[in-house]
Amino acid sequence: MTPVQVAAASKPLVLALGETFSRRPATLRRARLLGISGWAFYITGRAGALGDVRAETVAAALGFIAPEAVADGWDAAARTVRPLEVAGANLAECCRWGAEQLGDAPQAPRLAGLLARATAAADSSGMPLFAAWRSMPVPDRSAGARVAVALLLLREHFAGAYLLAVRAAGMTPLEAVLAGPEGEAGAAACGWSPPYPPVGPLVRRRLWAEAVTDRLASTAFRALAPGEGAELLNLLTAAKLHLRGG
Repeated sequence: MTPVQVAAASKPLVLALGETFSRRPATLRRARLLGISGWAFYITGRAGALGDVRAETVAAALGFIAPEAVADGWDAAARTVRPLEVAGANLAECCRWGAEQLGDAPQAPRLAGLLARATAAADSSGMPLFAAWRSMPVPDRSAGARVAVALLLLREHFAGAYLLAVRAAGMTPLEAVLAGPEGEAGAAACGWSPPYPPVGPLVRRRLWAEAVTDRLASTAFRALAPGEGAELLNLLTAAKLHLRGG
């Protein structure tokens, strides 16, 4: 498999696995312990690796969430706790989930090693959020935790690549969300308010942006030797089945 093919095939697995920990009750409890809402924890837990920046900067880095919704979460959290502290708490929950749920997944140490090589090789140009997360110290070095953190990193790498591709396609982030599978429901979930622009002419551009995303993200997978791309896909699939108990 070529690096582009590995990127395209791994993307849905990485996007699904990389956010699983954020929906756990334990993660939401961490938000309450910090004295902030779940939404504030999501925004700041994800973007807090950038440090003490303005909400406008966070909105630009996240891209697909409405700036007003970003500001609501970011500013609310900032009144109570430093962004890096929230990011650290988010990372700790990611590690805890990985250690508990992925430590005994099939060949977890091997999966952690392949993912680590991919995240280290990924090009961070134009992807400040990915770069910020890659520089965060990881508090747990167990195999399961390393898998979970690498999935988080690759998820941000794919998200950053997609944002670049969407802008190169001449689309706004809102238009990309509307042209996606969730349509207006997805736009509303991301904090965008109607009326929305028509979707029809945007679908072809979104498909082009998806292909460009795979090409941009493929830098991560050039570090893998022949045959290791297919091995990575098999191990990611096994990890997903392991989480389902199947």
